[in-house]
Amino acid sequence: MLNRRKLKTISAAVTLGLLAQANIAIAADEDEIEEVVAVGTRLQGSAAAVIEERRGQAFVADILGAEQLSRTGDSDAASALRRVTGLTLVDGKFIYVRGLGERYSSARLNGANIPSPDLTRNVVPLDIFPSSIIESLSVQKAYSPSMPAAFGGGAINIRTKTVPKEFTAGIEVGASYDTSADNGFTYNRDDSGISSNLKEAISFYRGDFDTASIVNKNGLVSDDMSSAGEKANLINQELLKSLPREMGLSKSSLDPAYNVKAHIGNSFVLEDYDVELGFLASVAYDTTWDASEKRTAVLSKDFADNCAKELNTADDAQNSCFETMKDSVETTESERMNAVLNFGVKYDTHSVSLSNLLLTDSEDETDVSIQQSPGGSSVFSIVGDGRANRNHDFKFEERELQVTQLVGQHTLVDISGIGFDWQYTRSKATTDIPVNTTYRFRDNYEGGDYANSIITGDQNRAVYSYTDMEDRVTSYGGNFTLPVYAGDFELEFKAGYDFSDRARIYETSSFAVNNNSGVAIEINDGSQDPLSNSEYLTDEFLNGQSILLSFNEPTAPDADDYLAAQKIDAGYGAFDMIYQNAWRVSGGFRWEEFKQSSIGTSSLIFTQEDLDIFYDEQKIADGTIQEDDIFPALSFTYMAGQNYQVRLGYGETIVRPDLREVVPVSYFDPLTDIRTFGRVGLQSSPIKNLDLRYEYYGDAGDNFSIAAFYKDIEAPIETVLRIGDDDYSATFTNGETAKVYGIEAEWLYDLTSLSDGLFTSGNVTLSDSEAEIDAAFAGNLTNPVKRMTGHSEYVVNLQLNYDSSDGNHSGSLVYNVFGERILAAGVAGRDDAYEQPFHSLDLVYTYYPDFNSKIKFKVKNLLNEDQEVTQSDIVIREKEVGMGISISYTYEFD
Repeated sequence: MLNRRKLKTISAAVTLGLLAQANIAIAADEDEIEEVVAVGTRLQGSAAAVIEERRGQAFVADILGAEQLSRTGDSDAASALRRVTGLTLVDGKFIYVRGLGERYSSARLNGANIPSPDLTRNVVPLDIFPSSIIESLSVQKAYSPSMPAAFGGGAINIRTKTVPKEFTAGIEVGASYDTSADNGFTYNRDDSGISSNLKEAISFYRGDFDTASIVNKNGLVSDDMSSAGEKANLINQELLKSLPREMGLSKSSLDPAYNVKAHIGNSFVLEDYDVELGFLASVAYDTTWDASEKRTAVLSKDFADNCAKELNTADDAQNSCFETMKDSVETTESERMNAVLNFGVKYDTHSVSLSNLLLTDSEDETDVSIQQSPGGSSVFSIVGDGRANRNHDFKFEERELQVTQLVGQHTLVDISGIGFDWQYTRSKATTDIPVNTTYRFRDNYEGGDYANSIITGDQNRAVYSYTDMEDRVTSYGGNFTLPVYAGDFELEFKAGYDFSDRARIYETSSFAVNNNSGVAIEINDGSQDPLSNSEYLTDEFLNGQSILLSFNEPTAPDADDYLAAQKIDAGYGAFDMIYQNAWRVSGGFRWEEFKQSSIGTSSLIFTQEDLDIFYDEQKIADGTIQEDDIFPALSFTYMAGQNYQVRLGYGETIVRPDLREVVPVSYFDPLTDIRTFGRVGLQSSPIKNLDLRYEYYGDAGDNFSIAAFYKDIEAPIETVLRIGDDDYSATFTNGETAKVYGIEAEWLYDLTSLSDGLFTSGNVTLSDSEAEIDAAFAGNLTNPVKRMTGHSEYVVNLQLNYDSSDGNHSGSLVYNVFGERILAAGVAGRDDAYEQPFHSLDLVYTYYPDFNSKIKFKVKNLLNEDQEVTQSDIVIREKEVGMGISISYTYEFD
């Protein structure tokens, strides 16, 4: 079990947070005080500007500014967005808006569509965007015609930093420590990918590496058949030897985490030409290590009988509840690098900027696990049988996003003040997995102590997989605005065009090492550490053994690769009318034509017959979606009061299937670890959205809002599970209906009446949802009527903030929690699997020793919470998270 070191006394953590407010009185002369007065309310001041932008929006939106990102100490867009009202973070990458899954949110970069480097999701994983390049994050929760119609819970626009108005330059260095990352597993990584020998062999043998195929292809039939078979086995083993076979797994102390950032920018005025030129360049690198203990279990088919008397006993007494149980240690090394180079030119009321963005991150993961069956099924028990299955898993994944974007803004003052803005963006996302290897062993025990290890006499004793994905997007569009003033009316008419062209190629290859002898072979006599088992495939061991390689590509008509293309043409017209500065009406229509085609394919296409199978006209038609529709939106705002306004909004939108969900290609979902298949004929889901919101705006950035929302979803896309011989699988189906409704409140309030410099901010969302799935399509689902997958009934964000009067100190205590949410639907009488609430409490303290320097200290997960998933009130998954401590130093040059 996990070492559950939880600090349950929140009061102690709060006390730690208040320590950040000590030592704030530092003597200063009057000039110094004047210099830092504006800094003394740095968050409240920046919040006022951000709130004013939100107040001026015609449709409901939430905005996070750069200073707010700095305040919470969040390192990327994903972790920062969980502070926004009604948003929760899943898997550290994806944002759920108002309880809706990641498919119901969309992300744009400076208004442009961009590709996703994630292999299993169409949406962009937001952890790839570091907070250091972000100027602000906008989350629009009410649909407007200028937005893409693929809108469910909200649309996120990541606005990156642009050319500065004046000289800026700075550096930052930092280091961090995680309590769970003392020791972990490392290995000798060979990330060279598939060898040329294997590539040539796939083509030559047409993917068939068995003895008969090699005999026939190499003309060995004239030899003695036993001799020919031996030669074929030797040829096969030579192919096996081209795979990395000495992973060198070892347990060691992990390196410390650190980060380095630098930026420089400036603007220059060419007075003779009245032209302003500018640039901004930045680069950042960070690396972290994490080691976590995990437990994953599958409930027994008879869990109700086995567990009825044991639910309130110790964890070890619940073992008979489980069909299988896997304990593992997962070690992850993450590296991220980003580079930004922007240029800008401004003349009169015209400006053009060129932005270049490169984001790369890699994740090297090692998982060492022991799986047993406490209930005594086909998987063995260390206690009862003296045996257990051991897996060594290695995975190295590299993701990269390249974006080149040209943006223009123009105001034609002499032509009725017409405004025109446009963007042209080319971007490419790639994902490469040159290492994805699993070794499978069986360990034997005597008296509970390790005795030896074997490989069983069957297939898949080791599996090597390689994956490449490339996703390209070309996006461009423009918007015209025409202001009109007539008496008590202020009007703005807006029209625009939006185009996106996307293409994705996904290829994967898998090889298996099989024990064709049919009998177990000892690979470790107990004299060596079982960690060394993943080095057993030596040349010496292979000599004389029937250990052979096979190519795991599925045969036609099944596929594990796919090609996909998508085009979206859209145009819209909208208006925004203000009457007597009291009433505001905004709305319009968007026409959108959507075309998408996904085709399952394979690397085993060698003949015309293969082509006819994979590129059959009917298959292409089945994987194609073509639709066009008009999507209306209307918003009313009452703003007669100086300090408040009331909004009412309605919009019709749609959510469409992901690229790979409409073809029967399988993959393992990283959130559920369940093999998931796409489904032909999956339909889009039309949505009707209704929002009502009251907003109050006070002095110094103080504000309060409360809102109600309702969404009616037709044919929602839901995941359904099925039970195979020994495992689960999942696919997708369109439910009949779904609805989401709730209320949310948000505030920022000055607490100087209690203490100078103290203020609070936060938000609370309470909601519910229901999805209905036709029993004929529900598979083995226990609950065809249930909450929507990923929905939390409550989300709470709280912040207690402090800015010292001399501007030298600031601190924040940041709390976040979400209600339990369905991670996977239950099947065959088992209840749905719920991810349990995670109480996140972070402390951020910043010291400003002078005008140029900043020292930031952060403690993450003060409560030392662990992640848990329960099913039928029994813990089936838990993962150690650990407490993180980081410190950084920043210097800004004059």
